[in-house]
Amino acid sequence: MSKILLKGSERSVVPGAQVVAPANPAERLQVSVLVRRRGLQALKSRLAEGLAGKKTPHLSREQFAREHGADPADFAKVRVFAEARGLRVLEEHGARRTVILSGTVAQFSDAFGVQLHQMRMSDVGGTYRGRTGGIYLPTEWDGVVEAVLGLDNRPQAKPRFRRRRHAAPVSYTPPQVAAFYGYPNATGAGQCIGLIELGGGYQPADLSTYFSGLDLSAPQVTAVSVDGATNSPTGDADGPDGEVMLDIEVAGSIAPQAQIAVYFSPNTDAGFLDGITTAIHDTTNVPSVLSISWGGPESTWTAQAMTAMDEAFQAAATLGITVCVASGDSGSSDGVSDDANHVDFPASSPNVLACGGTSLVASGSGISSESVWNDGASGGASGGGISSFFPLPAWQEGLSALTTAGSTVALTMRGVPDVSGDADPKTGYDVRVDGTDTVYGGTSAVAPLWAALIALINSSTGRAAGFVNPTLYQQPQDLRDITQGNNGAFAAQTGWDACTGLGSPNGVPLAGVL
Repeated sequence: MSKILLKGSERSVVPGAQVVAPANPAERLQVSVLVRRRGLQALKSRLAEGLAGKKTPHLSREQFAREHGADPADFAKVRVFAEARGLRVLEEHGARRTVILSGTVAQFSDAFGVQLHQMRMSDVGGTYRGRTGGIYLPTEWDGVVEAVLGLDNRPQAKPRFRRRRHAAPVSYTPPQVAAFYGYPNATGAGQCIGLIELGGGYQPADLSTYFSGLDLSAPQVTAVSVDGATNSPTGDADGPDGEVMLDIEVAGSIAPQAQIAVYFSPNTDAGFLDGITTAIHDTTNVPSVLSISWGGPESTWTAQAMTAMDEAFQAAATLGITVCVASGDSGSSDGVSDDANHVDFPASSPNVLACGGTSLVASGSGISSESVWNDGASGGASGGGISSFFPLPAWQEGLSALTTAGSTVALTMRGVPDVSGDADPKTGYDVRVDGTDTVYGGTSAVAPLWAALIALINSSTGRAAGFVNPTLYQQPQDLRDITQGNNGAFAAQTGWDACTGLGSPNGVPLAGVL
């Protein structure tokens, strides 16, 4: 059978990783196959109207599934191919355009023309199932299948939180930070905030203790299992539990009557995408806003994975779901040691609200100073810069990034971040993780900070804010412009910059605009 290369599927070896041995041919795995969507041109027209500032009605999840889900004939092609190769179809989801297949390493290697190896990562000592090169599809799948994810199960993303290591005089509760930013007087009632988590878990007893300490009732928290991942606390406050608890405690204490749905997914490209699409198309919990505090440099992703996830965020925009994503905690390098500038994905998707970091100092009930968060190479800094993958969105046309060398760089590709908020561990958030009261920072805190604001606005207006970027860029005066500091290669300036975006929240004016 003749095969063709799946565009954008090429993988390279993780820097520092080594081949240990061929993957066990009998090892079983699950692979997510993403097919094309129906009504693509109609969807593009709808998105273009939204980008132009037109108030296009949001689709219901049921409408979206009918008009822009998978064509059953495409699923049938995948089933026929899978059955001929001895692969099992575990799940089909039309709105998500996803077929999940199960089989052995040997079966998938033969089906997709790949060689899978056991790889060891020298920096952390862990192993993963890896591949190099591209994925090959049967010719009848040409134009039908857009992504095949999960053959390689390397850890795809890292949480974007920083735990404060040394005693410092300043820390705040999340409601205090919300008050500093003038958040509207609302509760989030009737809203659901979805949190995407790629590991760890939460302890209900910790949540009860934390919220009672704030004189708040603990929010309703629901764990949603995706691809077999579950709420699984590790007991390590420096591990993924820190991310899960930070997200729940920030979002839940600022919008205490909002429901919190936590989507636990495996930390792979397939798991990450499946978690996001499950949340977007969830007809049970129906989140109106998503918070994502996991990511990795664009250079560590395949083009097929970034494209597939960006298409999921386009679906979210069509449904009226706001997606808030942490921009990273390693400044303009995004933690890549090649002396070049990098931005974090999925924050670099032009269909999300990318959230950078500031250092906030309050005096009484107000803010006395706010600058770019930058504690140096080891301490962390606001992620930001210019994408090397995503084109310039219309609402960023004409903007420039100021470098620390004093030159300006006109944006020709997507600029990151869009907005910002307190992220410095030295001015961080009081949280409780695995029985320990501690202080966290990082842009991980900023994504749920903004998600909670959107939930409050939705609750008070009775309608979904949806994709807010075009509106924010048209009304930059309704944010707190940050003009001091840098994140390494880029400096703050009046207006948008590649450290803090348009600035930090100014709650009441934003509520009026959105």
